[in-house]
Amino acid sequence: MKLISGGVCAASGFLAAGVHCGIRKNKTKRDLALIYSEKTCNAAAVYTTNLVKGAPLTVTRNHLHNGTARAVIVNSGNANTCNANGIEIAEAMCALVAESLGISSDDVLVASTGVIGQPLPLEPIKGGLPQLISELSDDGSDCAAQAIMTTDLTKKEVAVEFELGGKTCHLGGIAKGSGMIHPNMATMLVFITTDAAISPAMLQKALSSDVKNTFNMISVDGDTSTNDNVIVMANGAAKNPVIEEEGEDFAEFMKALNTVTVALSRMIAADGEGATKLLECSVSGAASEKDAKIVAKSVICSSLLKAAMFGADANWGRILCAIGYSGANVDINKVAVSFANGKGEIFVCKNGAGVDFSEEKAKEILLEKEIEIRIALADGTACATAWGCDLTYDYVKINGDYRT
Repeated sequence: MKLISGGVCAASGFLAAGVHCGIRKNKTKRDLALIYSEKTCNAAAVYTTNLVKGAPLTVTRNHLHNGTARAVIVNSGNANTCNANGIEIAEAMCALVAESLGISSDDVLVASTGVIGQPLPLEPIKGGLPQLISELSDDGSDCAAQAIMTTDLTKKEVAVEFELGGKTCHLGGIAKGSGMIHPNMATMLVFITTDAAISPAMLQKALSSDVKNTFNMISVDGDTSTNDNVIVMANGAAKNPVIEEEGEDFAEFMKALNTVTVALSRMIAADGEGATKLLECSVSGAASEKDAKIVAKSVICSSLLKAAMFGADANWGRILCAIGYSGANVDINKVAVSFANGKGEIFVCKNGAGVDFSEEKAKEILLEKEIEIRIALADGTACATAWGCDLTYDYVKINGDYRT
């Protein structure tokens, strides 16, 4: 298993592109992306838990009824959510792509991200499609990653190479997500491609299992969005024996998938709106995995703790507070807390009570761009990790006039 370049084009047989078509007023920002497989893929997806769902999610779910796909069309700048003609527009986007590529409309998936409740005009998409199609290439992942960004400051792209049944396989992904990010997914779009051969059922099983410990363990601001969607497509070009059941090859595929999704999860959390620091909360010694996850999520979601991390203030009481109201089965008198990163580790709490520590050393650790909050519960053997970011003045500035 090794990290490689290429994003969604790292896998054989996948092409991608990203262009500016005019959905966004800023002509320097790409706003339309396309990912295309030269052969039919087995595909799987997971969606937001919000009852309000963007029209593209409904269309994608319908098109994935047979577990196959060949292309994904994605726009940024407009979520196509809560629009009377949303389904019609999403279906039309798929039809336009299908006609241009000579494939079935049912084999085209669609995603949108941006402002909710604004009509999405079809004209810019129709006008930009010829350029988008013409620029499809096996090194187009970078442009596609840029085209799906909204308030993101950095593109998110990663890929790995691994072996299945003696064949070299590749798996890569791109993602967007900065604000409206909360466990159970959020304004987060993730597209993953692989040339591994795996059945639709096992692909769905792998994805559904993985997101519980990756994308569903991220929180930036506590808001669960309407449009989040993770899609994975597998075209089998690596010609490994098809994975149709659990076993050694499925475990190796899961490892590759998890390597990519963890990396993308960290990138999304680190690029939270207005964020200056990536927070990773590692919980060990929990009575159950459920309890470990509840604690990790509760801490990473605490606005008071996030603000303290922005100010490099080792206010560990806010961590215990978040554990206390989390609802997890925890003996608070056994809890130990420390902060750690490349600058070292400092314990601030043991057995549920404060310990003497150097404020200067703590500040040195908390001034870094990445901070690990380590929580040892001493109630069992289960563990979990969650990712988030600090809460800054800029978060309010960004969201105070996001629409206008």
